[in-house]
Amino acid sequence: MFFALTEDQREFDAAVRSYLAERFDLDAVRGVVEDTAGDGNPASLWKAAGEQGWLAVLVPEEHDGLGLGLVEAQVIARALGAGVAPLPWRGTVLAAEAIRLAGSDEQQGAWLPRLAAGAAVGAFTLRGEAPGTLPAVEHGGIADVVVARSGDGLVLVEGATGTPRGSFDGTVRLADLDADAGTALPGASADVVAQLTARATVLVAADLVGIAREAITRTVAYDREREQFGVPVGSFQAIKHALADLHVNVTMAEHAALYAAHAVDAGLDGADLAVAVAKAKASDVALDATAAMIQYHGGIGYTWEHVTHFFYKRAKRLAGQFGGAEAQRERIAELTIG
Repeated sequence: MFFALTEDQREFDAAVRSYLAERFDLDAVRGVVEDTAGDGNPASLWKAAGEQGWLAVLVPEEHDGLGLGLVEAQVIARALGAGVAPLPWRGTVLAAEAIRLAGSDEQQGAWLPRLAAGAAVGAFTLRGEAPGTLPAVEHGGIADVVVARSGDGLVLVEGATGTPRGSFDGTVRLADLDADAGTALPGASADVVAQLTARATVLVAADLVGIAREAITRTVAYDREREQFGVPVGSFQAIKHALADLHVNVTMAEHAALYAAHAVDAGLDGADLAVAVAKAKASDVALDATAAMIQYHGGIGYTWEHVTHFFYKRAKRLAGQFGGAEAQRERIAELTIG
């Protein structure tokens, strides 16, 4: 059996990466990171996300979306991770998914077209509860609608007031939100919440493997050029073998994330296990690859002026979201041996 992206999916991936490389490169990312007074959502990038269908990927066609699946969504997440792109893409996509899966016809009609087009910013959190405080919501300060827990269900919260919260990762803006009771999503059963958690976990895993692949790619390129004792440092056995091992682990994590997305899309019996494996591998390899990126860039890798810290900090922040590697391995044990 041959399992890989289709030609259309590869073209989607190439389109996102091409846009970031040509119109929002790491110099632009640095501009957002260093603009601590800004909202962390650059207008040009957000506009592109709406116009090019990045936000519409999971929204049904009847609500002006592309009607695609989680496999396509993880393609975008991986590309955005590779570009350490600073925008509220995942929160908006997950808010739309919650409304698609659990919202009323009225809620879907009111929100899905707006979220798909980038006319509204969404946020998604399973931490805290409405009414009450929702801690450290990604881009919560600019969100038009937040999907949050309320008891055993989910609610849509509009107009939540937020207090900015600092983050070592400058590609995101966090806020502690004071949320009111919100409007219930009528179909938010325990099964739907579990489905949303799985989707969120896969998208975070995809972002992490995108970070990991870009980190190792940049490191290999640098160590081919950097010389010590008259030869490229990449020719040293210790570095060469370490990077080869990293490449294998990144490749395994990439395939794990892709298969987990497929398993969730297809409703396979082993989807929960596939998601746990993907997140465990992605969390581990992103931290390993970005740490190696710093080390194998020598003295320059530790500096603020270099880009290595963008990748490391983003990996560090995302590695624990929706369960870190240790928690996911416990989940794997639970699912396999009880």
